[in-house]
Amino acid sequence: MIEIHAMSPNDAPLCATLMSTSEPWTLIGRTYDESIALVTDPSKEAWVAHDGDRFLGFILLVLRGAFVGYIQIIAVSAEARGTGVGSKLIEFAERRIFSQFPNVFLCVSSFNPRARALYERLGYQLVGELKDYLVRGASEFLMRKTTGPLRSSTD
Repeated sequence: MIEIHAMSPNDAPLCATLMSTSEPWTLIGRTYDESIALVTDPSKEAWVAHDGDRFLGFILLVLRGAFVGYIQIIAVSAEARGTGVGSKLIEFAERRIFSQFPNVFLCVSSFNPRARALYERLGYQLVGELKDYLVRGASEFLMRKTTGPLRSSTD
């Protein structure tokens, strides 16, 4: 059974290793040191998925600052891909974010069509394109799922 919980200190190296050894992060050159710095950044929330003792993946959320409600990273281990772990992590993140904010944002690389298809299937819509943002010749697509605007009036 898949359980999602806050990342523990023991989980951080697993998360960083997963990110630094799998696509799309290997294509953009993300190192282990950069990955460990990201997943242990105290300004973000890191959540991990386990099935018993098996580490399945993680999700990193930005809930503070100017761009709140952002899923910065989602990573699923190779053996758990296609089993619903990614969808469960996103559903968890949506519950967490929608409890405070009306929008969930994420970016997906143009060279990751499988992930983009998943996000579209889960109700995310394309809201922008960042050309040559991470990799020359590729785009990052900004996607959004919403329950409404940040404010209910123009006051």
